[in-house]
Amino acid sequence: MSTPSFDADPSDEGVRRSSNTFFGDVWVNFKRWNLKAVRNPFVLVVSLVQPIIFLVLFTEVFGQVATGAVNRGGGAAISYETYLVPAICIQVSLAAAATSGIGLVNDIENGMFEKVLATPMNRTAVFVGKTAAEVLRIAVQITIIIGLGVLLGADVATGFAGAAGIIAVGILFSLWFISLSNSLAVLTKDQESTIIGANLLQFPLLFVSTAFLPLEALPEWIQTVARFNPITYGVDAARAIMLDADVMTVVQVTRFDGLWNALVPAFVVLVALDLVLGSVAVYLLQRASSSNVR
Repeated sequence: MSTPSFDADPSDEGVRRSSNTFFGDVWVNFKRWNLKAVRNPFVLVVSLVQPIIFLVLFTEVFGQVATGAVNRGGGAAISYETYLVPAICIQVSLAAAATSGIGLVNDIENGMFEKVLATPMNRTAVFVGKTAAEVLRIAVQITIIIGLGVLLGADVATGFAGAAGIIAVGILFSLWFISLSNSLAVLTKDQESTIIGANLLQFPLLFVSTAFLPLEALPEWIQTVARFNPITYGVDAARAIMLDADVMTVVQVTRFDGLWNALVPAFVVLVALDLVLGSVAVYLLQRASSSNVR
């Protein structure tokens, strides 16, 4: 009895086919990183506790002194709680983004990243899905900070819509640092190096910006650095929404109305950073192979 034979299309030989779609790959990675975060709540707590400590201590210890510096220019009095909450929201974005690379290094060290590289998944979708999961976490954490700030006496002049706007600014700001953190992870393939690299940038940049004091209250050399510091643009955008006013001092724009004179230049700078560093991160992931992540 002869064995039945099946004719194969010669064009299929040696071709690896996949039914994966880009958005399907994004969804798979989005779910995986959310599950990983839930199973390791320590990282979630640590990235939120530090900004909360900053918010409480800075308002209690430096509140009276800083309020004078904030209101030095006259006009309507602004409480330091109101002034500080946008900065802490940006700090939350920064801290959470810094841990993004650590998660990727963990994948590299336990061999999971090598397995992902061996699959037909789209490398860009892998990064987008991972980033989307971290963006969700950042949005939740910023919401908690705004709520705590209101309890401490902060006032969101633009209401619920403004609170949503601050969350959006925090997400937009976080994307460039998420990209940088993941790039460090792929380049170093070492957890300690990634943590040190992220922290070396995170805290100096935070304190040489307009996060805690107005530009005019800072030493002259810090004012110069603050003008080129991405944190300044993120903080000023969030603060403009918080106060419903143009508070941008590093770039003077007058062609728009009110707070949009602060938002437009901030958005331009942050979007440019997101695109440049996001492209670098995707490029590094695309050229990564199982041999160079071992």
